[in-house]
Amino acid sequence: MDRLIYTAMGGASHILQQQASVGQNLSNVNTPGYRAAVNAFRAVPLVGEGLPTRAFVVDSTAGADFTPGVMQPTGRNLDMAVQGDGWIAIQMENGSEAYTRNGSFQVSPEGILQTRAGLNVAGDTGLITIPPNTEVTVGKDGTISTVPTGLPPNQVVLVGRIKLVNPAEEQMVRGDDGMFRTKDGKPAAADIAVKVAPGNLESSNVNTVEAMVSMISLARQFDMQMKMLQSADNNARQASQLLNMNA
Repeated sequence: MDRLIYTAMGGASHILQQQASVGQNLSNVNTPGYRAAVNAFRAVPLVGEGLPTRAFVVDSTAGADFTPGVMQPTGRNLDMAVQGDGWIAIQMENGSEAYTRNGSFQVSPEGILQTRAGLNVAGDTGLITIPPNTEVTVGKDGTISTVPTGLPPNQVVLVGRIKLVNPAEEQMVRGDDGMFRTKDGKPAAADIAVKVAPGNLESSNVNTVEAMVSMISLARQFDMQMKMLQSADNNARQASQLLNMNA
């Protein structure tokens, strides 16, 4: 009886974990550049005394869906979408690098180009500082240029270039913050072949309908595990009644 309980509880626990992953995907439907997490169940045979007749269900993260999202024009100077393969490098608070496809940026009060979460955007030669009272333009290669407000376009000043990288997809792992990093933790090399589309943002690649269907399916599987626990409880009650009758 205990074996049935452990098997059912193990399955229910991992179903809840996968539901959390699907819920995270759904909550990021409107997050620019978000890459959907891909999960799968796998069976793990229980090794021990007796015949190998039982297997536990384990939730495993197969990786991420790297399918590109849809380009959405915004007309905003500090919005940019990566065209094709590639990533934008972000400097984390601990000095390490992380990578994102979310190109919605802002300028901090100190004039530093940052993400909406307040993390600094990495440049090829360091942080990118935007002078005050200037109009910003972004080139397809990630170069940031400024023109003082009210002056003619021939007064363009190049202030830096965003670091764009393109490591192999199998070398990228998702962090708890939704951004990606290399498996070895080392910064990826800049790739001049990566291009961006200024004034655009890439939509999330989460398929809302598919995620909702998956959520419903997981809920039904969870109910099945709960019914198994109820069956185990009923069997235990009936067994106790038989023992009491024989006593």
